[in-house]
Amino acid sequence: MHAFLADHRGELFPDELFAELFPSELGRPSIPAEVICSAMLLQELEGLSDRQAADALRQNIAWKIACGLALDDEGVHFTVFTYWRSRLRKAGRPDLIREAVGAVIAESGVLAGRRRRALDSTVLADAVRTQDTVTQLIWAIRAARKLIPQAAAVTVGAHDYDRAGKPVVAWDDVEATGALITGLVNDALAIIAACENLDLAGDQADALGLLALVAGQDVEPGDTEGTWRIRRGTAKDRVISTVDTDSRHAHKTESKRIDGFKAHIAIEPETGLITNSTLTPANTPDGPTGVSLLAGEDEGLVVLADSAYGSGETRAALDAARHHAVIKPLPLAQAVPGGFTKDDFMVDFETDTVTCPNGITVAVSRKGSATFGKRCAGCPLRARCTRSARGRKFEVHLYEPELRAARAQATAPDFVAEYRQWRPMVERSIAWLVARGHRRVRFRGIVRNVQGLGLRVAAVNLRRLVNLGLDHNGGWIVAST
Repeated sequence: MHAFLADHRGELFPDELFAELFPSELGRPSIPAEVICSAMLLQELEGLSDRQAADALRQNIAWKIACGLALDDEGVHFTVFTYWRSRLRKAGRPDLIREAVGAVIAESGVLAGRRRRALDSTVLADAVRTQDTVTQLIWAIRAARKLIPQAAAVTVGAHDYDRAGKPVVAWDDVEATGALITGLVNDALAIIAACENLDLAGDQADALGLLALVAGQDVEPGDTEGTWRIRRGTAKDRVISTVDTDSRHAHKTESKRIDGFKAHIAIEPETGLITNSTLTPANTPDGPTGVSLLAGEDEGLVVLADSAYGSGETRAALDAARHHAVIKPLPLAQAVPGGFTKDDFMVDFETDTVTCPNGITVAVSRKGSATFGKRCAGCPLRARCTRSARGRKFEVHLYEPELRAARAQATAPDFVAEYRQWRPMVERSIAWLVARGHRRVRFRGIVRNVQGLGLRVAAVNLRRLVNLGLDHNGGWIVAST
């Protein structure tokens, strides 16, 4: 990579590509685009902070050669990296560096004729600590009082919000903690009521909205009027930090939870090149996001993915885009362990009927269910079908035809062979993506972290291209093609 950038950074990042970032002659960058963009790619490959990247540019000979600096060049201040990311966002081109690498991929023709795409996602830990209910309420109240004068004028008494830290309370005392929660929620409600009819905008409106959200997501009314307690369970789409309100809970497995974001990628499995990517809150479903990564691609792709992308909605969307899904089907549940599954029931979509393994046929209701009820009485197969005293109830899914076809497709030998041959490459691409400390995001919020993921994708793709034999000889070419 260092040698490649030393030879071709000018062709990769020409000045005219970044001209719109500096429209005024008085605003021309003191650091050439080819220098800082090369440094930003090396920063992503090595997993360095802005300070560490600035040190490398000042001290590391390989970095100096890659970026075209003299050995005695003092490099740049670390804030230059922050400035360029901000400049790209303000110009409406946060992914300009990734687009530059994408243009190289397109011109080289390395993806020409390759009609497979593999989808996957991985959870990235956030850059903040998950806050409990008490901490979130205090932070939100403090922010509202700081930004909104009318909120600061409200009399509050549960805590000294001008003082850092949590309230001093016996946390193992149920009555004491209950009184604290009640006081904090009532303070929050009083502030919200005082500001309800105000004309707020910008940071003020955001602060009041966040206060209303955290004051309601984790609490419920107590046993007596005017009291509040922590709600049992976790609220859907719960904000887990007032510092980064975009971060969310995610369950990697039933027992392992990771808080943060989810990186979604689409790759070409023969080369391992990432064709598209995005970042969402960690609780975002994989299927719809994966389909969106294929927008702009020509129809007729073979799309490979695991069962997280196996919903009927996702399959229908791929069919509508005229792609061919090679996606592992969702596992079938059994009402009785070792008993019948939905595929043991025959569904006639023309007559809207369902026939059970014992040959009994029932009409499907308008709500999409076929109730066998009393017909199950005395059935010799009942022990393998249901444990319900009311008999078996069969739910016909909205996308039942797509799901049944997918399960039948997955049993074919050619499906298994194609899935095993081409899908695993996406796991390797994700491993490249999260290496060198990139399992945790470096910024707060969706916008900055989407840009950070784009820079990382650009760096990983360029390194992959170099390994495939990328060269510039009157135009971009790849030796392996």
